Amino acid sequence: MELLIGVLFFIYGLIFGSFFNVVGLRVPKKASISFPPSHCTACERRLGVLDLVPVFSYLFLKGRCRTCSAKISPIYPFMELMTGILFALAYGMLGLSLELIVAIVFISLLIIITVTDLAYMLIPNKILFPFGIVLFLLRFISPLTPWWSSIVGAVIGFGVLLVIAVISKGGMGGGDIKLFLVIGLVIGPVQTLLTLFIASLIGTIVGFIFLKRTKQGRKTPIPFGPSISAAAVIVYFWGSFIVDWYGKLFV
Repeated sequence: MELLIGVLFFIYGLIFGSFFNVVGLRVPKKASISFPPSHCTACERRLGVLDLVPVFSYLFLKGRCRTCSAKISPIYPFMELMTGILFALAYGMLGLSLELIVAIVFISLLIIITVTDLAYMLIPNKILFPFGIVLFLLRFISPLTPWWSSIVGAVIGFGVLLVIAVISKGGMGGGDIKLFLVIGLVIGPVQTLLTLFIASLIGTIVGFIFLKRTKQGRKTPIPFGPSISAAAVIVYFWGSFIVDWYGKLFV
């Protein structure tokens, strides 16, 4: 039974991942998420059922539009697949609980802002604020221990990133700062700092590989949101284990 429910969460994740792609690509452009319907951006053809099956349509069509053969970005199926995997992982680790709702909402936010940051190097307030309010309310229903950890985490997440932005004179975007406020609200102060450390590590590695492959200069802007999202997921699920492991190194 648990396996069946896990599979259902994976399928729901694929479906919602497809929707999150639409939200992430349209909201920053102030476009409607419902109109016009999904279409090929090259030939404007409205997509049919065969074009909209998450992940599988991309594989079946070999990453191209059925009409004009324009290439489809691999970001679409990747984000769909990641959402499916993370939804199933959340259920597998948390079961049917109140915290599972927190996890699903948190994952949804991280997936959407990853799409927006990759596409536009932007983390919109129109996405952060609604999700932030929902997660704030959920933390009252499913609080951290102690309960004030959420408040301290939000303050630290916002404050530390703000200080970094001031010292680096704009090296940290406003969207990243507000995102860390929400992350702190969800996971508390210690794990927020751990998220920043892991995000910086991931960002450094990704940035090095990107600059090496593209042969661009060091001042080339690289979106930090995806690295933050990856780190936040790692810490949300395994942060306590990482902190305990690190603490035992000095015992």
